[in-house]
Amino acid sequence: MESDLKFEQCHLPCPACGSSDALSVNENGSAKCFSCDEFFPKGVENTGTKKNNSMTKTVRELNAHGGVFAKLTDRSIARETAEKYGVKTVYDSAGQIAQHIYPLYINNELTANKIRYVRDKKFSYDVSPQGVGLFGQQLFKEGGKYLTITEGECDAMAAYELLGSKWAVVSIIKGAAGAVRDIKENLEYVESFDNVVLCFDKDKQGMEAAKKVASILKPGKAKIVTLPNGYKDANDMLVKGKYKEFTSAWWDAKVFTPGGIIRVSEKKDQFLDRPRKESIPYPWEGLNQKLYGLRQGELVTLTGGTGLGKSSVTRELEHWLIKNTEDNVGIIALEEDWRRTVDGVLSIEADARLYVDQERDKFDEDTLMDMFDKVFEDDRVFIHAHFGTNEIDDIFAKLRYLIVGCDCKWVVVDHLHMLVSALGEGDERRAIDNIMTRLRSLVEETNAGLILVSHLRRVDGNKGHENGIEVSLSHLRGSNSIGQLSDCVIALERNQQSDDPEEARTTRLRILKSRYTGDVGVATHLLYDKETGRLSEGFDTELNVEDNQASIEF
Repeated sequence: MESDLKFEQCHLPCPACGSSDALSVNENGSAKCFSCDEFFPKGVENTGTKKNNSMTKTVRELNAHGGVFAKLTDRSIARETAEKYGVKTVYDSAGQIAQHIYPLYINNELTANKIRYVRDKKFSYDVSPQGVGLFGQQLFKEGGKYLTITEGECDAMAAYELLGSKWAVVSIIKGAAGAVRDIKENLEYVESFDNVVLCFDKDKQGMEAAKKVASILKPGKAKIVTLPNGYKDANDMLVKGKYKEFTSAWWDAKVFTPGGIIRVSEKKDQFLDRPRKESIPYPWEGLNQKLYGLRQGELVTLTGGTGLGKSSVTRELEHWLIKNTEDNVGIIALEEDWRRTVDGVLSIEADARLYVDQERDKFDEDTLMDMFDKVFEDDRVFIHAHFGTNEIDDIFAKLRYLIVGCDCKWVVVDHLHMLVSALGEGDERRAIDNIMTRLRSLVEETNAGLILVSHLRRVDGNKGHENGIEVSLSHLRGSNSIGQLSDCVIALERNQQSDDPEEARTTRLRILKSRYTGDVGVATHLLYDKETGRLSEGFDTELNVEDNQASIEF
């Protein structure tokens, strides 16, 4: 067995595909190329050099294999077709088929033979095939209407018969792995035809090879045949007598277009039928004017400095989603126990700070339970209940479960930096890049709406975020990927140090990025009520700062 042999020489040049170091010689003298998968049972001469020895044998020597023109019975290929393509059959002393000989040409001159050993289905060459034309190329003049290219010699002869012997059909000679090299060596001939129809094997390797070949031809020239299900190649369809089915697949071959490229004129009928992005409003009109609401399939990042009201805004959003949609809502709050999260949401319902015991004591048990039922009784809210468990893979597993397993259309994650809090600065940046990429992919995959809370880095200078300085995307802590991969970034600004009590309680919401609308700048102001813990919207011009409306590109 070939697999049981030991290699005596490795990393030698292959005369079949031209690889400089993929050929290995076995202890019995045979050789195998691990680039093109060719097997040479009798070994290869001149393996230490890449010199092309294609002209070292005379035509007489090349014809010395003998053989006769005969029907390829196991392939259902007629004798007439075999003779046209010059394919001979060699029989052993017992009268059994031993070999098929496929001739290869350079400029219509027999140059080499590809030998197929029928019993073990291996191939070899009597002379290096470097520089030869495609199998069958010498039969068809340049400049025809159709040229069909297959992955194997028998497929070429089969396709020729299936098409009624009307059109030029050739084959690459080094298999799918060497397809591009074969076509490049004969590119002028191939592109002389008006249409090039690629009919490769219907497997992953074959279809990928067809696309690679099509990509090197002039745009619009290549078509790729998609064979019917249940048939692996042209020869398979010939053996099963599927002439009509093959011909239909051949005529239906689609012009190759690289992935992601469309002809816009062909999409006219779909232009008005594009899916509409359904939005739900934010709780604050200023945000709606700039963002036109929240949408599923988007990643919204909420950011601000320490103590600027991110939790208050987040709780308002969570309560709003629960009360104003019929969707399931998921909450992952990494800095608090689930009871604190429930208290925060119910505080919005109660217009009171239920997370403060003294405030909670103002409500009797029945009232609290009634409020609980109004918010949570319909089983639409799911909360991460393991405070302190911040392993990234574990959190992502729970996040995916909330979206896929619990059917949550909206998920709030508070906050990003808890996932990487134990890492150093350099590690944090890389970790955030990875996390944001995974979040982006999850949103694209599931079409969930994701609200992510993120922190800001400290700024240099006399004034920090506690003084209400204007936030920019560059202030996002850890990585540029936060801004790049978010659909929307909303920053909170508040001057906690103001001598004006009202100004010290007023938070500006500034849009740093909106992929949907492109509208940025200050959207609104939210005034915090210490008695109720609620945020009310206002547009006090005296609190407004000079607005930078410059758009931001990524």
